[in-house]
Amino acid sequence: MSVAELPESEVEALAGAALIHEIGLRRLMAEDYRTHKSRLFSPGLHAVWVNRIGGWATGVLPKYVRVIPWYVYCVGHWFCRAFYGIEVAYSAKLGRRFEIAHQGAIVVHRFATFGNDCSIRQGVTLGISNMNHWRDNEGPVIGNNVNFGVGAVVMGNVRIGDNVQIGPNCVVTTDVPADRVLFIAPPRVLPSKPDEEQKEAS
Repeated sequence: MSVAELPESEVEALAGAALIHEIGLRRLMAEDYRTHKSRLFSPGLHAVWVNRIGGWATGVLPKYVRVIPWYVYCVGHWFCRAFYGIEVAYSAKLGRRFEIAHQGAIVVHRFATFGNDCSIRQGVTLGISNMNHWRDNEGPVIGNNVNFGVGAVVMGNVRIGDNVQIGPNCVVTTDVPADRVLFIAPPRVLPSKPDEEQKEAS
């Protein structure tokens, strides 16, 4: 029985080139299309497809036939970064049904790993805490069904468990267990003039 025929729970650990190798590029890209609500011109869909093509070229194809797919990846990666503001390198390992819901100021660590059914929005950054992570091929590891709100930031070689909801503008620098909701404190509401503050106090 091929991995494509197994229950999803048995293949959910696969991501990146391993996932493409087992499921197939066409099937995975078709699933990405449905994940992005069948919007062919969705910038997020294009960025995910570019990542898939780069992973397929470097991790699945033999070296002697990589040239054209690799060229397609390089041009697509440049285009998505320059015009959509979405930077997802081929070495970032994306699971199934990975959704980029919006565009703009999105940076995904080149060694990040995502599980299935994850979603990110504009302003999301997954970065490194020091330059050693580039040499160690290590990056954030995100579980299944993790949702990133607008402006969320993940810094360092952290682990985020399954079913985690990360609220807008949260900064994550430590590991997060499964089944958690992260949010920042609500803003304080202050009067614009000092005399109004004194009246409210009295």
